[in-house]
Amino acid sequence: MDEKPGAVLTIDELSTYLKIPKSTLYKLVREGKVPCQKIGRHWRFRKESIDRWLEDNRAGTDPNDPKKKQGD
Repeated sequence: MDEKPGAVLTIDELSTYLKIPKSTLYKLVREGKVPCQKIGRHWRFRKESIDRWLEDNRAGTDPNDPKKKQGD
């Protein structure tokens, strides 16, 4: 997989990277839950955005939790 800064992944590549079925990934895309862009008929994903999204959405964490202070 391309690890260059600014790397862009296809749906197949992201499915492999996340180790989830493409059908699940398409569902997340439809629901607006994963950062992506549609170029023509094709979905593209910036690896940097996906990595940030994964970090922000770890189980047990809520970036919008007012009890959690910045820098904790």
